[in-house]
Amino acid sequence: MAGEVEQQLRAYVEYLRDMGVHDFYRQGEPVYADVASASVPVAAKVAADDVVVETRPLPAKIAVVEDRRLDPVASRPEFLEPPIPKLVSFDDLVPLPESRVDAAHKAEALAAIQTEIGDCTRCPLAYAGRRTIVFGDGDANARLMFVGEGPGADEDTSGLPFVGKAGQLLNNMIQAMGLKREEVYIANIVKCRPPANRVPEPVEANTCDQFLLRQIDVVQPQVVVALGSTAAMYLLGVKQSLSSLRGKWHSCRGAKLAVTYHPAFLLRDPRMKGDAWKDLQMVMAELGLKAPAKA
Repeated sequence: MAGEVEQQLRAYVEYLRDMGVHDFYRQGEPVYADVASASVPVAAKVAADDVVVETRPLPAKIAVVEDRRLDPVASRPEFLEPPIPKLVSFDDLVPLPESRVDAAHKAEALAAIQTEIGDCTRCPLAYAGRRTIVFGDGDANARLMFVGEGPGADEDTSGLPFVGKAGQLLNNMIQAMGLKREEVYIANIVKCRPPANRVPEPVEANTCDQFLLRQIDVVQPQVVVALGSTAAMYLLGVKQSLSSLRGKWHSCRGAKLAVTYHPAFLLRDPRMKGDAWKDLQMVMAELGLKAPAKA
């Protein structure tokens, strides 16, 4: 556990340095906070008139601290305090594009987004041990799109979303709907694996969702299925129980959105597969799909 905490702290420190925040030391020596464990260097005991935090502009949704003096009695500098998360639905982030990508150019448009992401260092996940950026997978003209939480270990290795055990179950769910995996589009809220498969932090999800939003706008699915509470929370901009969101239609970027359980949860609690199937049957009815006949 201590190793994971150390890795996460190092990731945030490197991230802040990459963004132009360098005032971790004073006169070449670390300054420690007056806390029980003084192993983390923070500029907290320096006189208020001596320290000024200056930053370059950060990506959208990340709080910026400019020319703000530190409280000499604070336990940690303000620029290390996490920003207050503000949930905004994908519908409210930006207006729908006035012109839509035609079917013949959707694959090209998705490739352009992936190229723009590059070897991304926009959020702390870039420094937290990720191996591969997992962009998305499937048909650029799909009528149905699945959105999960984030890549796991198998996805981090392969570069494709949902290829582990949860991915195998998702494949079975897709087949039960009368479709093939190649006929849908699959992506995640964040494109880098969070350490130890933890839930993405708000700064990570809010930094990465600009690319998922554009993927949805390019694919233009008729239906989006949010897999799990994290995906539903960021897509809809609400923090509600999964049970209160399931069984009804929501809106997302011009598509209808349904919420169901994440396949990883269904692996842990197979008793909920029946409820998940009801959610998928609602999607099937909307898309005019029929389950394949049993042999």
